[in-house]
Amino acid sequence: MRAVVITEPGGPEVLRWDEVPDPEPGPGEVLIDVAAAGVNRADLLQRQGHYPPPPGASEYPGMEVSGRIEAIGAGVTGWQPGDEVCALMAGGGYAEKVAVPAGQVLPVPAGLDLVQAAALPETVCTVYANLVQVGGLRAGETLLVHGGASGIGTTAIQLAKALGVRVICTAGSPAKLDRCRALGADVAISYRDEDFVEVVEDVTNGHGADVILDIMGAKYLARNLAALATYGRLVIIGRQGGNRAELDLGVLQGKQASIHATTLRNKPVAEKSAIVAAVGDAVWPLVSAGTVTPVVEGTVPMAQAGDAHRILEAGGHTGKVLLVR
Repeated sequence: MRAVVITEPGGPEVLRWDEVPDPEPGPGEVLIDVAAAGVNRADLLQRQGHYPPPPGASEYPGMEVSGRIEAIGAGVTGWQPGDEVCALMAGGGYAEKVAVPAGQVLPVPAGLDLVQAAALPETVCTVYANLVQVGGLRAGETLLVHGGASGIGTTAIQLAKALGVRVICTAGSPAKLDRCRALGADVAISYRDEDFVEVVEDVTNGHGADVILDIMGAKYLARNLAALATYGRLVIIGRQGGNRAELDLGVLQGKQASIHATTLRNKPVAEKSAIVAAVGDAVWPLVSAGTVTPVVEGTVPMAQAGDAHRILEAGGHTGKVLLVR
């Protein structure tokens, strides 16, 4: 088969569409003939040499795909060759075929085509796990989402609104702010022109955000704590603003707040499978009903994966970019 190979750490030009050995489904795995793969910022970090795949995972980038099951491994039940599916994985999605643990596979939701479904697994599982399972987000609370126009952000806005939550988000351009509002954001803040701490305090009458979903890390740590409500939960899923910052424990204790830092990719298969099962039960009906929909900026041929990485690095996109066969 062919796959996108990282020839050496570097820019988008190091991605090469090359012939590689075919994968074989092991016990408990299915082999998927890939139709499309989602592009995530973690893929860019892996290409740059900053985010290696976990032990035992494919060295090719790509953490979510859609396609048709080609074969099943020993002990797999519930799936058959020909089933149209999408899947979460630790790596290997930029390829013609991929072997995936059966517990990390979901059916293509009703109403979506096979390509659109590739935008869902990594994004939806990340959002659901961190907002609901880690953050304990509940109806009537207030959520602050940073990067509201990203794949994560557009999903978080829609899912939180479906849960009965007031949503505040940040984004960097008038067009992105408008798109966030159209998806259901109650308040959209320009991080270039406004202080999100002041806006959150104002629109919540001093209450603050009960949950903050953060992709920035160090750069926003102090301001996120300032924007948190009493008993608030800060969930950090990215470090685009750096790794190190000073933490004022007095503020954290005074608010009796908590900080959680998570990553989905390195979780064990059993834990990821449990998240996928929960997403299938709780979120897939919302997707089938059109309440939560994938926001896709565009598609790029898989052989030109470097162009997709350039789109993400430029930062002008909204939602997901997909690679297609």
